[in-house]
Amino acid sequence: MIRDDLRCIYHIAAKDMRTYYLKPPAVSWGMVFPAAWTLAFYLRSPSNFDDLIPGLIAMTILFSTTAAEAVVINFELRLGSLERLLLAPVSAESVLLGKVMGGFFFGLLMTSMVTLGTVLGLDLHPDLLVLIPVGLISLLVFSSMGALFSVLFKEVFEAQTFLNLPRFLMVFLCGVVYPISAMPWWLQQTSQLLPLTYTVEGIRAAFSAAPSSSSKDLLLLAVFLMLFLLPAMRMLRKRFE
Repeated sequence: MIRDDLRCIYHIAAKDMRTYYLKPPAVSWGMVFPAAWTLAFYLRSPSNFDDLIPGLIAMTILFSTTAAEAVVINFELRLGSLERLLLAPVSAESVLLGKVMGGFFFGLLMTSMVTLGTVLGLDLHPDLLVLIPVGLISLLVFSSMGALFSVLFKEVFEAQTFLNLPRFLMVFLCGVVYPISAMPWWLQQTSQLLPLTYTVEGIRAAFSAAPSSSSKDLLLLAVFLMLFLLPAMRMLRKRFE
């Protein structure tokens, strides 16, 4: 039974990669948008570009995993193709995990390209034992966040519209381009409630010259993963019913 579920998750993720993610709109939203955003800040202050690298990688994780995640579930529910999977039979949890893994794999591809490009181009030497765990769990967190928004709303445009609000809030409040320590205290407190804060902190720790630990960031990201994933599974099950 577990083997069947794993096979289902794999095939759903592979199908979504071919059908939705490896298309020009998803690629541009997932990689070109963060790169263009970072380039704008680089042109303003080229001397501090190295400080923007953690934010660039974090933005790529955020936008690549959610590039189509908020679309595919609602779109296929309207077509009825998801319901047909239940005839296999396949559990609602396996269907959702397949969707989440589609966003995860696409995000991993885009993030790897951006990270390798910046690391090799700027001759940086991040701590991979910190960077890889933070990056992997962050990909799962934001792919799950996209899936949650997808099942929260019945229309594709509603899911995309409401997902843009936390995405852009996190870009400004989570230390991507502006230090959290320089914000007013109430914005600093708000940033602690947003998952991208811990992605940026963890990635910045990986690029820091001084040894540092990312255990707190990994723990909090794991909490956010459960907060997004478990409600999304429950809501999708109710949608099927």
